[in-house]
Amino acid sequence: LRQILKEKNIDAILISRPENRYYLSGFSGSAGYLFITYNSLVLATDFRYVEQVKGQAPAYTLFRISGSTDKWFPEIIDGLKIKKLGFESGDITFERYQNFLSAIDKAGIKLELTPLTDAVETIRMVKDTEEMACIEHAAEISDKSFKHIEEIIHAGMTELDVAWELEKSLREAGSQSIPFEIIVGSGPNAALPHAQPSGRVIQEGEPIVIDFGAKVEGYCSDVTRTLCIGKPDNTFNNIYRIVLEAQLNAITKIVDGTTGAEADKFARSIIEEAGYGEAFGHSLGHGIGLAAHEKPNLHRISGDILTENMAFTIEPGIYLAGWGGVRIEDTVMVKNGKISVISKSTK
Repeated sequence: LRQILKEKNIDAILISRPENRYYLSGFSGSAGYLFITYNSLVLATDFRYVEQVKGQAPAYTLFRISGSTDKWFPEIIDGLKIKKLGFESGDITFERYQNFLSAIDKAGIKLELTPLTDAVETIRMVKDTEEMACIEHAAEISDKSFKHIEEIIHAGMTELDVAWELEKSLREAGSQSIPFEIIVGSGPNAALPHAQPSGRVIQEGEPIVIDFGAKVEGYCSDVTRTLCIGKPDNTFNNIYRIVLEAQLNAITKIVDGTTGAEADKFARSIIEEAGYGEAFGHSLGHGIGLAAHEKPNLHRISGDILTENMAFTIEPGIYLAGWGGVRIEDTVMVKNGKISVISKSTK
């Protein structure tokens, strides 16, 4: 990260995004900033987290925030003798940016603020052994919980019933707070890629899309399965076959060095050849780690290069308004130059 200081000709980087703050310091509190210079590491937060910082981020010098931005921000900038400060432009709001400018102006300090894009996110793309173990554990919890759902789901349950049973199972199996709101869409609702669970009663013979994940030590898994209670119709069988073929084609062909765009095409070409290209409107996948959605990106124009020890999802889908949809998603990693599927739930 300090190499970026040299490349951008800046004195320090301000880290505000929670996932990046945790990644670089180990501090899991909900509020705070990291100031990283060539020679200093400072973690600024308020009274609520003082003791937590001491335990979680011993490498950082604690700066206790008190009062408005006008009071504490100039003190840090002046104390660290920062003239050019990089900040996470994807996280700092315009209002906060204006507050920083106002604070240094009132203090009579000269400071140049430089926006940075994906500085830490790019580093986070490649996982180390401990990170991979956390993601694998999260996937194991997801698999265990989905098996429970397969055993109890039946016609007459509502989407909300299924979502609640799944969330309870995830937490009981060891997940921290779930990484995103569980998706359960049945029948026509399954045509909504991000359907919100409702009171709709699930019936036999219709598609049921269930998208869920677990979290271990802050690291996420992300899985989608499509079920059908009772006997599926010909439409379900055909759409499911196409989506599964598309996913397996991508899993087989993605190797170390594949771009996100190439990966997307491996799956999308199968769906397009089957005549359902317009019904697959989202990307093939996304990175997974401390955030449920992070780099690398797997979409039509992504130049991200998929390399060893990256973790991401492969999730093609087909959605037909009025009928429903099918999506199959796995958490995967690049290991030994090829794809290793981490989620093992039946599909």
